[in-house]
Amino acid sequence: QVQLVESGGGLVQAGGSLSLSCVASGRTFGTYDMGWFRQPPGKEREFVAAAHWSGISTYYADSVRGRFTISRDNAKNTGYLQMNSLKPEDTALYYCAATARYSGSPLMRAQTYQYWGQGTQVTVSS
Repeated sequence: QVQLVESGGGLVQAGGSLSLSCVASGRTFGTYDMGWFRQPPGKEREFVAAAHWSGISTYYADSVRGRFTISRDNAKNTGYLQMNSLKPEDTALYYCAATARYSGSPLMRAQTYQYWGQGTQVTVSS
């Protein structure tokens, strides 16, 4: 199993930036694909970004493409989500998730992931 802990959330003005981190422990992070999801107030959890275990292949929701960047440092057992040009509609609880690599399941689906962090709150003021 792997345990995930997110950090880096906070309050920021529209147009600002935040960098989220996801630290993994328990198993070798490099053997997991990872994803970031978010749950806006009163809404369902939605896909934000994902990266294969190597970090070479990445995927983004249309709503964040060009503004957010997912990356990972397997040597540090850490994944990242750099968020630029933030908008009020980006306000949500952001979750990091992991699934064993080579699962073949689509990384944009929350059901693919077995392991989840507790979430970190991002609030963007207008």
